[in-house]
Amino acid sequence: MAITQAILPVAGLGTRFLPWTKSVPKEMLPIGNQPIIARIVDECIDAGIMDICFVISHGKEMIPQFFYEHPELEAELEKRGKLEQLKHLQKYDDANFHVVYQEEQLGDGHAILQAADWVNSDTVAILFGDDLFTGERSGLQQLIDAYDLLPEDERGAMVALEDLPEEAICHKGIVDIECDHATIKNLKTIKGLVEKPKLKDAPSSLGIVGRYLIPRSTFDVLPTVAVGYDTSHSQGAAETLLAAGYQEIRLIDALKSQLGSVPIHGLECKGTRLDTGTPEGYVHAVQVLGVLG
Repeated sequence: MAITQAILPVAGLGTRFLPWTKSVPKEMLPIGNQPIIARIVDECIDAGIMDICFVISHGKEMIPQFFYEHPELEAELEKRGKLEQLKHLQKYDDANFHVVYQEEQLGDGHAILQAADWVNSDTVAILFGDDLFTGERSGLQQLIDAYDLLPEDERGAMVALEDLPEEAICHKGIVDIECDHATIKNLKTIKGLVEKPKLKDAPSSLGIVGRYLIPRSTFDVLPTVAVGYDTSHSQGAAETLLAAGYQEIRLIDALKSQLGSVPIHGLECKGTRLDTGTPEGYVHAVQVLGVLG
């Protein structure tokens, strides 16, 4: 069954990139002549996904507006014979863009949950904006190709994996591997997931990196896995949130709760992942992708 829908959670405030992100969403930062978000949308379209939902916060309307048709501009480009630029703009004309708002920053699972009513397919792709992939096939395309090779009874959730250096393990969701898949190269059967473990507690060095395929059933599970914010990092702010009844909903907790009832696989993706979530990572991505084009 073809995967036709993708959710792009891009509601974050981008505080690491202030003051730039006071007026311009981080996802609109340029890499070459494209904003970051265009590369992620292109990844969807190139994989055959034309129904795309942006989860944004108020003030980030610039993101979906970038992809909307602009007849006056397109007519002017055609008049001037700027056909390459026109072709680039028109590549988004056949896509169906949808927008929902995340009113409060309550976790990645909470962001995805805002799009639940929009989802009408059995499996939906999730692409987070901080991760870009280079190589012959995008991270999303590799997931879809592996998913299509699975027998029907083995299809459930699938996550993109990267073998992480030790210093990165405490910043990612880490998987516990049951075994390698018998017939699909680089595909692992997952028996456990741990969010940002200490190095000594990590079950492996394989971390989840920004691309997911999740079944519709995960949306039913998300509201049941809300947890209080971890107060160990910012005691005052976290306690204020907890006192106000705020909770965090994490996608990894929903997937953990589905272990045993839904098959969950991880694919160690080929190519290079670039992290645009920090200023240093963004500069590196600009350098790499500027060379690759």
